[in-house]
Amino acid sequence: MARKDRPHTDDGRYLVSRGVLKRCTNPAIDDSSRRKAVKQLMQARMAKDKAAVLNAKIKLGEAGPVWWADGAVDYSGQHPADTPYAKWWSELTEEERELGM
Repeated sequence: MARKDRPHTDDGRYLVSRGVLKRCTNPAIDDSSRRKAVKQLMQARMAKDKAAVLNAKIKLGEAGPVWWADGAVDYSGQHPADTPYAKWWSELTEEERELGM
């Protein structure tokens, strides 16, 4: 399933995949840099190179320091119901929540 089909928090910081929050790509990254990093990520995954995967995810803002500047905590890896996103999660339809599982 494509990332775009998964539930995304209203603030654009996370999507839900396999039942947990995953950080979205930094929207401030220019298109050329994003495409280059995505290509590196796909190549690293095919090569099963964990260090290169992590490096590409850091370039995309999906790992490493958070890309937002308001000091909010990173809830990556947590179930939405166990975070401040619990109300948002509970208001999704059953079908929408299923897309994140």
